[in-house]
Amino acid sequence: MEIEKLSGVSEVKFLFEPRSVVLIGSGKIREKVGMTSPWLFENVIHNMNKFFEGKTFVLDIEGERDYDKLDDLPETPDLGVIMLPPKASIEQSERCAKIGVKALVMITGGYKAHNRRQLTGLRRKYGIRILGPNTILGVVNTVNGLNTTFERDVMPKKGNISVISQSGGVGALLLDLACFYDLGISKFAFMGEKIDINDVDLLRYFNEDPETKVICLYMEGVEKGREFVEAAREVVKKKPILALKGGVTKEAARRAKSHTASIAGSDIVFDAAFKKAGIIRVGDAEELLNAAIAFAKQPPLGGDNVAIVSNVGGPAILAADAVVKNGLKLAPLSEKTRRKIESRYLGVEATNPVDLIADARAERYSFVLDLVLSDPNVDGVLVINMLKSCFFEPEDAVAIAEIAKKHSGKPVVDVPAGGEDFTMVYQVLRDTSIPVYNLPEKAVKALKTLRAYHKSVQKAK
Repeated sequence: MEIEKLSGVSEVKFLFEPRSVVLIGSGKIREKVGMTSPWLFENVIHNMNKFFEGKTFVLDIEGERDYDKLDDLPETPDLGVIMLPPKASIEQSERCAKIGVKALVMITGGYKAHNRRQLTGLRRKYGIRILGPNTILGVVNTVNGLNTTFERDVMPKKGNISVISQSGGVGALLLDLACFYDLGISKFAFMGEKIDINDVDLLRYFNEDPETKVICLYMEGVEKGREFVEAAREVVKKKPILALKGGVTKEAARRAKSHTASIAGSDIVFDAAFKKAGIIRVGDAEELLNAAIAFAKQPPLGGDNVAIVSNVGGPAILAADAVVKNGLKLAPLSEKTRRKIESRYLGVEATNPVDLIADARAERYSFVLDLVLSDPNVDGVLVINMLKSCFFEPEDAVAIAEIAKKHSGKPVVDVPAGGEDFTMVYQVLRDTSIPVYNLPEKAVKALKTLRAYHKSVQKAK
C-alpha cells in the first residue's frame, strides 16, 4: 500500500536533526556538464567530518572509500545526501528508501520530468522525504554542525535567523553575506526543484523550531498557493517571515521556470498573497538580511514615531527624509524631554532629529538616549554615531547598547555611517542586541519592517 504524504513537521526534522548521515557520491565520476565531481564529494565529506556532531558514513559507489554498498553500513542513517548524476541518484535513492532512511538531500541537478516522477514515486511508496533535486548546497544547521555544502570550511555563526532558498545561488549569496557580517544563523535550507519538501513543510518546521526567531524566504514560484498562505498566516502569529521574490518581470519569470522548475505566477498575485499571509516583502538580498538582523535583535516597532539621535547634522537629515519616505513619522519630543536635554547641554537644540554636536561621546549619548527612549511620544530610535569629523570613539558605542537594554520594549538601530566607521563600530556592537547599518536609509527600512510586523500581528488578533 502506498504511503500518503504527511503534512506534519516530524518527518522534516530529519533534514536538520539526523543522528547519522550517509554521504553518497563518487571518487571517480565527473560530469562533463553538471555538479557531480570528486571535488564536490570530498568537500562535503570534509565539512561534515569537521562540523557535524552526529555520525557520518561515506559511501563511494566506485568502492574505493569506506563503504560501497548501503547494506555494509553499521546502522541505518536518518539522512542520505546524494551527489551523483540523475540515473545513479535515483538508484541510490531507492536503496536508501528500502532500508529505512528517513530523508534525502539531492544535491545535483539535470533531472528530466520522468526522473522527477521516479523520485515522487519513491516518496509515495516508502514515505521517505526528499529535498531537491538541484538543491546545490542542501542544508546547514549551526546547532548540531550539519553542513552539506561543498564550500570548504564555511560555517556561519550560531544564531536565530533561518533561511529558506529555492535557489542554490541566491542561498549561497545569503550564506556568504551571513558569514561576511558574522550574522547569527540557525538553519539554511536550499530547496531546489521542490518535488517533495517545499516552502510549506519548512515553514511549519521552523515555526516549531525553538532555535528560529525569524524566517527569511527566497522564492521563485509556488504550486499550492492556498496551502502556502494558510501555513504562513499561522507562522506569522509567532515569528516574522521576510520574503524576497525572484521572477518579478515576465522575462525573469520565464528563466525562473527553467531554473528550478517553478510556477512563477503573476507578481501582483504573489504580492497580494504575501499581504494576506502577513509576510513582509523586501526588495533585495541585502534588505532581506538587514531586516532579519533587526528582528533577531530588537522588538517590533509599536508605533510610527521614530526619534533620531545623531552627532552629525547632514546624515540625520537624510535619516529624517528616509523616515518620512518609508511611511513612518518623526516623533515630536515632549517639552519635558527637550527641556532636560537643553538645560544640560546648552549647545544642543533638542528637536527631532537631535543633533548632539560633533564632540559628543558616550556620556552625552547615554543621557540623551535614555531620555528619548523614556519619552512616551517615541516608539523607536535611530542612532547615528560617526567617527570621522567627530570626537566619537568606537568603544563609546557600548553605551548605546547599555541604554537600549533598559528600554527593551522599543527598538533601537545604530548607524555609524560609512565604510571604515561602520567596520570599527560594528566590531564593538556585533555581539550586542543592537543592529548596525552603514547607511541611514538601510536602518530606516529595517525599522519599517519592524513596524509592518507589529501591524500584522495586531491585525491577526
